[in-house]
Amino acid sequence: MAFNKRKKKVVEEALLHDIFQLQNEWSKLKEIIEKSVDPSEIGRYDLMVAEAKYFYLLREARKRHLSANQI
Repeated sequence: MAFNKRKKKVVEEALLHDIFQLQNEWSKLKEIIEKSVDPSEIGRYDLMVAEAKYFYLLREARKRHLSANQI
């Protein structure tokens, strides 16, 4: 039982880490696109992908009842 709890904790910490990393990536891409005079299609696509990944992981964390205060 203790092994499963430790493994769960490691997975949850990795999930939270990925969320913060994707949030940072998404905000940087959004800032670049907003400042760009003529954003490329690839740039807009990358922004949409980063946003989708970020919100997917947020939903996953919500399902698991995770918060940043738990780490």
